[in-house]
Amino acid sequence: MDWSLLLPLILNGLIVGALYGVVAMSFVLIYKASQVVNFAQGEFLLVGAWVCWWLLSEFHLPFWAGFLMTLAFMTLFGIILQVVVLRPLIGEPVISVIMATIGLGIFFQALMKWIFGVFAKPFPPIFPTDRVLILGLQIQTAYLLSLGISVLIMFGFAWFFTASKHGLAMRATAFDQQVAQSLGISVPRVFAMSWAISALVSAVAGVVVGIVNGVSSALSFYGIKVFPAVILGGLDSVVGAVLGGLIVGVLENLAQYVDAEWLHWGNMYTVAPFYALILILLIKPYGLFGTRAIERV
Repeated sequence: MDWSLLLPLILNGLIVGALYGVVAMSFVLIYKASQVVNFAQGEFLLVGAWVCWWLLSEFHLPFWAGFLMTLAFMTLFGIILQVVVLRPLIGEPVISVIMATIGLGIFFQALMKWIFGVFAKPFPPIFPTDRVLILGLQIQTAYLLSLGISVLIMFGFAWFFTASKHGLAMRATAFDQQVAQSLGISVPRVFAMSWAISALVSAVAGVVVGIVNGVSSALSFYGIKVFPAVILGGLDSVVGAVLGGLIVGVLENLAQYVDAEWLHWGNMYTVAPFYALILILLIKPYGLFGTRAIERV
């Protein structure tokens, strides 16, 4: 039994889990505002990563410039997507909107393959060194960047929902759209803002994962991979999304450790979160911090 591997795996799980938490918050943001689960979330990561890669590779921009331009593009991308495709579906059955997001995911997946090809492409060199030694552990520089950005985004979300006018408007809209509209809140504008922020945050995650693993269509799988974290924390809880992401990140690495040491089944790293998802749905279907729906008849 190699206990020396356990600490690095747990630390790596926490770092990756923070990134999962950021993507999970993107799910929660759209759900809180419009009661819709966006199944094209993984494609937001993919589009953001490809745009940043294209800016850096074709125009040889500094990373910070390409990254900021990517965030600006994805903000506009989220707004246009909501206004053109999803706004006409307001008032339609929820299943219609969900099917629209699935269709968008398939469309953008095919579009990115058509434009950039099907093979993974690495980012140009960004950092002077790929790994940093911390407490005797080799940690990828991109993951440290991911951790720093993830923490900033989490604090930003906390401030946004508690202190900003737009965040309070979004919370009011999530509570009751008709009441929010009667108070002068523009519900369509709140929907557009939620999709814009979700696309922006997803692009951050996509760029970080692309730096580590290269950019390919496999990035879109993160949208499904993070779903257990969303359900674990609760679909309408930002705090739950963060904790769910951390738990799933650590769970993946612990499953890999247990499998390597004892089980030898293979692929436990990938499937363990989905086993956890089944258990969550059986035991606590609303998640750790989700609001239990009460219907009176």
